[in-house]
Amino acid sequence: MKLVKTNNELQEKLAILRKNGAIGFVPTMGALHSGHLSLVEAAMKENNGVVVSIFVNPTQFNDANDLKRYPRNLEADLKMLEPTGCDLVFAPEPDEIYPKPDTRKFDFGEMEQVMEGAHRPGHFNGVAQVVSKLFELVNPDRAYFGQKDFQQVAIINKLVSMLDMDIEIVPCPIVREESGLAMSSRNELLNSEERQNAALIYKTLSAAKKQTHEKSVYELKKWVTETINKNPFLDVEYFEVVDEENLKPVENWSGNTKKVGCIAVFCGQIRLIDNIELTNYANRSL
Repeated sequence: MKLVKTNNELQEKLAILRKNGAIGFVPTMGALHSGHLSLVEAAMKENNGVVVSIFVNPTQFNDANDLKRYPRNLEADLKMLEPTGCDLVFAPEPDEIYPKPDTRKFDFGEMEQVMEGAHRPGHFNGVAQVVSKLFELVNPDRAYFGQKDFQQVAIINKLVSMLDMDIEIVPCPIVREESGLAMSSRNELLNSEERQNAALIYKTLSAAKKQTHEKSVYELKKWVTETINKNPFLDVEYFEVVDEENLKPVENWSGNTKKVGCIAVFCGQIRLIDNIELTNYANRSL
């Protein structure tokens, strides 16, 4: 495993790596956990070489305090990655990615106007800026993303299509802690009591999945929000039920497309997201 920090170093190593065949890419913002490692493992199985990037992208944070407190520990990240056998770790400084301000504006239409996009203005434009830059630098055959960031995966698929990039986007299952809490770098910022209470998020989503046959979409959204908000440690920012294909909020269970429940919850000062497939039943009338 080689650590590179500049674009020039990256291109030198990639030229050698590319001779062996397909390249898989796992972009991260560091503070790695088992969820990230599962992406690397998936990439290792399907490619001849694997690149992992570690870069806390400033353009996707609309809250300066959130950027400031985002966990960073490159030494620990490298220690976690070593056993995976990945080939390259690209850990650039911001000037390497943005030698000049990135003023590009990406329009994802309605896909970026709901959920995360509605509550974090400019977030997905920042995501698109950095992901497109990294894709141009690495030029992978496949790129791997966790399904915890469900909306982001849809946005990146759209980005690849918009830019006509020949890159396969591979979504990978959410990895959870023993309590059910979706693994996230932000979990490191929770104290033990907050972490324990945050487990209610997935517990409630799992219970909601079992109630789609008896509750309307409206009733289910109300129930999930009220159930979680009863916990004094938690405050729901949004819970939305959307169509898997276009991310449009749905009002009923009809149709044969999958419906996904997506949620953002503040646990103390830390914002957590999660999602669950609720149903793919056809011709529901509720």
